[in-house]
Amino acid sequence: MENQLRKHLKYRWVHTLRALYNRWRGVAIGKKVFIEKNVRLIRFVKNISIGDGVVIKEGARICACNESASIKIGKNTTIGYHTFLFASSGITIGDNCLIAPFVYIVDSDHKTEKGALINQQPNITAPVAVGSDVWLASNVTILKGVTIGNGAVIAANSVVNTDVGPNEIFGGTPAKKIGERS
Repeated sequence: MENQLRKHLKYRWVHTLRALYNRWRGVAIGKKVFIEKNVRLIRFVKNISIGDGVVIKEGARICACNESASIKIGKNTTIGYHTFLFASSGITIGDNCLIAPFVYIVDSDHKTEKGALINQQPNITAPVAVGSDVWLASNVTILKGVTIGNGAVIAANSVVNTDVGPNEIFGGTPAKKIGERS
């Protein structure tokens, strides 16, 4: 059974043009990728890979921040409105994930040593891995070094700074285990 979003998507010529344009820029894009208007794939776009059937909703920002950073989005994953993916090391998202609006995934943060300006201190990076069949609800933030197992669910407004096992449900700030899928 098709979900409500995919059942009502109208894949039009403009979506083909957006995919072709980004493919021309060097993005690895699969078949039938649905990219809405005002989506930005930025900086090192040749390090971005988008699988077949991915839906990227309006306002999303996907950024490979340097020449060695990579972002990989698995097939049939949906990236919600105004979701930001910023990789300084690597972000991998599996197949068939639902990523709601206003999700923020970042694989780095800044050093904060006293006596030096924060904006002049180096980033600390660690890759982020999101398994397949994962649901990240609205306003979730995933921080550097986190691995989220297959089938996991992250509740709305959560900040995830620790690994989440397969089929676990996490919520809160910082996110803690609150259940398991049955």
